[in-house]
Order: sequence, then structure tokens, then C-alpha cells
Amino acid sequence: MATQYPGCGMLGAMAALSGNPLPPPRDASQPYRVCFVCLGNICRSPMAEAVLRAKAAAAGLDGRVAVDSAGTGDWHVGQRMNPGARTQLAKRGYDGDAHRARQFDASWLAGRDLVLAMDSSNLASLRRVARDDPDHRVRLFGEVTGLGGTDVPDPYGGDPGEFARVLDLLESGMTRLVSQLSELLGMPAAER
Repeated sequence: MATQYPGCGMLGAMAALSGNPLPPPRDASQPYRVCFVCLGNICRSPMAEAVLRAKAAAAGLDGRVAVDSAGTGDWHVGQRMNPGARTQLAKRGYDGDAHRARQFDASWLAGRDLVLAMDSSNLASLRRVARDDPDHRVRLFGEVTGLGGTDVPDPYGGDPGEFARVLDLLESGMTRLVSQLSELLGMPAAER
């Protein structure tokens, strides 16, 4: 059954049937802007931001893709990334030290090409914010990245193994996302 995207009607249903392709760039002369969103912006979404930034650069998309992250809540605004998340990122060569948590602002919708929610609860929150925008570009990370619509579990308060499993999911999903971005942005196959 096709996933229904509120406010997208038949277009949303067709997108789901065709593998949920990425929305086209809003402005082809600018970098494609991707924002990851979780609950507090201290675990999953900043981990996703760090992974995509590194994988996009490795794929030759540096400067062609801009990545950021935010939370739906304001509990952690201004705080550093959760130590468990930072530790797992560092173990695999990613840098999360500069991150400071932010809350997603509705005005950002017009400036992002793709907003990826880490779980279905975050997705519902973002879709409520985007309800009046017919081209809101809000998707579930697991749908876009081939994880079968799977939610990325929240490791907050968990042990190191839980953070490592989240990072495994993110790395796995980013492989497909980077491939889609390369195709969308016209990277020749030889350069991918």
C-alpha cells in the first residue's frame, strides 16, 4: 500500500509507489539542503548530520549538499551532542564536537530541499508544522533511505551499544541517500 502524504494527494501516492524519490532542488544554483530532525537534536539527528556530511564529501558532493539538523522540542537548545552519540561518531571517524542543539523553525521549510524525520512521531510533528505548505518536502528517514519505513530508535539514556546500533542504521541508510543525491544532482556514474 502506498504511503499517503498529507497535502500531497495523488503526487504523494505516486512518489511512494516509485520508491519515494527525493524532491527536486528548490534552486539548482544553490546546494541541495537536507535537514535531519529528531526530538531534542542531541542524538540521532546530529549523528545523521555528521554521517551525511562526511559521506557526501567522500562522494564528491562537498559544496553541492548542505546538511544541518534540529529537534522538534526545545529542551536541549544550545547543548552539545549527547556524549554517547559523540563517542560513537568519534570511534568511526566522524566529528560531532561543534554541534549545538537547535529547535526546528517552521520558516526553515521554505529553505530546505528535504527534511528527514528520524521517527514517525517526529514526522507527525513536522507535518503538522508544514500543513499549509503544499511542497513541504518532509519525509521519514527510513522511507527515503531504503530501511523500509523503519524508525531510527532514540538511544537517549541508552548504553553504548544502542548508540552504535543507531549509527549502524544511519550509515546503512546514508549509502542509499548519497546515491540518490548523486543521481538527482547529476553526478556522472564514473564520479559516484
